[in-house]
Amino acid sequence: MENIKLSKSIVGEEEKRALAEVIDESYLGMGQFTKKFEDKLARYLGVKEVICVNSGTSALHLSLMSILKPGDEVLVQSLTFVACYQAISACFAIPISCEIDPKTCLIDLNDAKKRITNKTKAIMPVHYAGRVGDLDKIYDFAREYKLRVIEDASHSFGTTYKGKKVGSIGDIVCFSFDGIKNITCGEGGAIVSQDNSVLEYIKDARLLGIHKDTQKRYQGLRSWKFDVSHQGYRYHMSNLFAAIGLVQLDRLEAEFKPARQRIAKYYQKMLRPIKGILLFEDDYEQTIPHIFPIRVLDGKRDLLREYLMDSGIECGIHYYPNHLLTYYGNLKGKLPVTEKIYNQLLSIPLHPGLTEEDREYIIENIRKFFETTGGKK
Repeated sequence: MENIKLSKSIVGEEEKRALAEVIDESYLGMGQFTKKFEDKLARYLGVKEVICVNSGTSALHLSLMSILKPGDEVLVQSLTFVACYQAISACFAIPISCEIDPKTCLIDLNDAKKRITNKTKAIMPVHYAGRVGDLDKIYDFAREYKLRVIEDASHSFGTTYKGKKVGSIGDIVCFSFDGIKNITCGEGGAIVSQDNSVLEYIKDARLLGIHKDTQKRYQGLRSWKFDVSHQGYRYHMSNLFAAIGLVQLDRLEAEFKPARQRIAKYYQKMLRPIKGILLFEDDYEQTIPHIFPIRVLDGKRDLLREYLMDSGIECGIHYYPNHLLTYYGNLKGKLPVTEKIYNQLLSIPLHPGLTEEDREYIIENIRKFFETTGGKK
C-alpha cells in the first residue's frame, strides 16, 4: 500500500480554477485577490481588519518588529518550531526559553515568571497542536508584568475559545497558511490585532516599508514616488496565494474542520486504553487540531516510530527544543521538563485526506507494537 502521509495538502479542482482566474487577470502579485482574501478572513474571524503576508514566520517577524527594540526579551516555550525563535532573533531581540506544562505542551507561566527581567517586553504563547489553553491567564499574566502578547496561532486557525474564534480577541495574533495547515494558500500568513498602530506598521513593512503602498496594490497600481521611514521587507501575499486561500476558507467549516475533529476523536477513543501511551486531553468540539501528538512512555518512542514507519505510516516529532540548538545556546539540561516530554512525543497522521481504512490501520499497528516484541525496550 502507499505510505500514509503524516500531513498533506488538500487541494483540487476548485483551487485550480481560482489560480486560472488570477492568471487570466494577468497580474500575479499582490492585488485585488489579496484584498478579497483579507476581507473574507476578517468576516470569518469577526474582526475589522486582517493583514496577509507570505508566511506565518513573516507574520511573527513583522508583529515583533512593530513592538520591539533590539535587546528586548520575549518569553517563549522552547518546544515550538524554530520559526518562533528565528522571528524573535531577526528583530535583534532575545528569545527567553521557557518550560512547558506537560499536560498541554503550552508555556508554563510559573516558569516564565522566574525568567522575567527589566528587558522582558513580550510573551509569545504558542497554540501547540491547535490547543490554546487558558488565554485568560496568559493575558492576566501579561497585564501584571506589562507585557505585549503575540499569539502564535499557526496551529489553531478556526479553533474557538469560550465561544469566540482565535484571533477575534487578543493583542496580536499570527496565523500560518502553509501547505499543511488547517487551510493553505500554498504559503502564507496573516496578522490580526486590536492595535491599529501595529496594523499600519505591518501594512507598510510587508511592502518594503513604502508608505501607503497597500491601497495602490489593491487597485493594481504602484507607488512611483514615495517615502520610507523604517525597515521593510518583501513579505506581501500574492494574488496566487490569496486565490487558493479564498477557496480553502470556504472549505474549512464544511469539510476540513469536521474531518480533523472526527479523526482526533477517533484517535482519543481508540488509543486511550493502550498502556504505554499518554494522550493530551482536548475538547475537539472547540479545537481544530493541526497535529495529533501522543506521549510514548518507557523510552519506546523511537522504537514505535521505527515500527510505524516500516509499516508505511509516516510519523513526526513536534518539535526539537530550541534551547538545544547551537544558535540559541545549546543549553542541555536547562529545561528538564521540556527535554523529558520531547523524548516522549510522537505525532501520528492527521489530515482530512485520511480514510477510515487509514485510521484503522494506524491504530491496528500501534496496538500490535505494544502487544508484540516491538513494545520491548
